[in-house]
Amino acid sequence: MVTAPGGRPAHGSATLAAQAAALLAAEHNERGRVPVLAIDEAHLLTHHQLEAVPILTNAEMDAVSPLACLLIGQPTLRRMLRPGVLAALDQRIAIRYPMPAMTAEQTAGYLTHHLKLAGRADPLFSSDAAALIHDAARGLPRAGCNLATQALVAAMAGRKNIVDEHSARAAVTEVTAD
Repeated sequence: MVTAPGGRPAHGSATLAAQAAALLAAEHNERGRVPVLAIDEAHLLTHHQLEAVPILTNAEMDAVSPLACLLIGQPTLRRMLRPGVLAALDQRIAIRYPMPAMTAEQTAGYLTHHLKLAGRADPLFSSDAAALIHDAARGLPRAGCNLATQALVAAMAGRKNIVDEHSARAAVTEVTAD
């Protein structure tokens, strides 16, 4: 946050936060641009780390914010923000968007898209395998990806050219076993 606009990080969290806030405000004032900080996997941040976010966005007593911050995370992030300890951050969140689960068609398209990115143009998952992966993953992309990977391993172990329902069932068993 400090080095991107050309600063040299100071030592000490209070000094560093003030330095980052000043550099962000300067970026905003000089160039008329609002820097965007995207924090992926924000649900993995500690309370202490989350408490630092409002410091960066609190310029001129909330009259102007020199930084747009995206907190991207699992549903646990929402629960983490509820306690009064993080009220300052929770109150600054202008837009909340819970990503809905994918439909069965979207899951199949998601699998096809990832296979195309990997260089596979023809189908690799049977429709019943894709449907089973969708149902077991409850439409959640990461869970579907994990199940699809396990289904690929199961199909390879069975020397199959296509991931069929049997391979998908083996994947579900493997992933959900205690």
